[in-house]
Amino acid sequence: MDTLTTRLTRTAVWRGDRIDIVEMPFPAVGRGELLVRVRLATVCGSDLHTVTGRRESPCPSVLGHEAVGEVVDAGAGATARVGDRVVWSVTVSCGECDRCRRGVTAKCRRVRKVGHEPFDGDWPLSGGYATHILLPAGTTSVGVPDALDDVVAAPAACATATVMAVAERAGEVSGHRVLVGGAGMLGTTAAAVCADRGADVLIADRDRARVEQATGFGARPDDGENVDVVLDFTGSSDFIRRGLTRLDVAGTLVLAGSVTPGPVLDIDPEQVVRRWWTITGVHNYEPRHLKQAVDFLARTVDRHPWSELVTPPIPLEHIECALQPAPGAALRVAVSP
Repeated sequence: MDTLTTRLTRTAVWRGDRIDIVEMPFPAVGRGELLVRVRLATVCGSDLHTVTGRRESPCPSVLGHEAVGEVVDAGAGATARVGDRVVWSVTVSCGECDRCRRGVTAKCRRVRKVGHEPFDGDWPLSGGYATHILLPAGTTSVGVPDALDDVVAAPAACATATVMAVAERAGEVSGHRVLVGGAGMLGTTAAAVCADRGADVLIADRDRARVEQATGFGARPDDGENVDVVLDFTGSSDFIRRGLTRLDVAGTLVLAGSVTPGPVLDIDPEQVVRRWWTITGVHNYEPRHLKQAVDFLARTVDRHPWSELVTPPIPLEHIECALQPAPGAALRVAVSP
């Protein structure tokens, strides 16, 4: 059925104990807003955390914040046009608060987030597990070049853009030794980004198959040597503690995986002082990072097998299967609404 003709859209509503496929009328598109037909969405690990109870999230809601789609309606002043294929930011900022004015829109005081909003609120079509999503004014959208297939482009909206923010916090890595913790989608992408920037990249993960896969993206298996930079995507206090013991003088630790509650990590302030360490964190990302993500994927699409990291797409009706952790070479499950 042609939903554009019937003016109905279908969306997967997570209700805590189940997911319902719901039909609803198209929303009115206001100034600066975009209505996007979702071509493909990928399942981020944070959505798995939500459905397994490891992370609090509004319920009911439409999950999904990694996706690529085609603009089918655009309000006055919108930054994209009908027919554009785009990816969009996870965060929607107000652009007016003190944090937005400081350039930290990712932590806007009135931030709203794609795939994290209540279905019974004022933005029901907020997630990517749907045939359409409404992007409010304040959402960054970036055009996708023809060279990027949907399965390669979709993860840019979360995984790749977050990695770009992490790499920015890490600083100059050319000629440096970088240890990446975790060979999931973010860690494997971080390995490719750092190798592209001239780093000697080590990667650590309990899954040997994932470590082996990451070697196709510029990394080599961790050998226990000292490093200049540690990028953590595991969220494991044990890994972070071990990484600090290997961090050289003037080294940098960037934390990005600690997004659920975990054990408190003891850090000796004297070591931080005497060894000139920088310890920092990243949560969400800025608009520039999404543009960098798309550019990086477009530049390396012939160098790395990005499409092999994503499963063949499954239909929206099987979304509950997609939200079950599954072992295998693919790091992302794809959903085609």
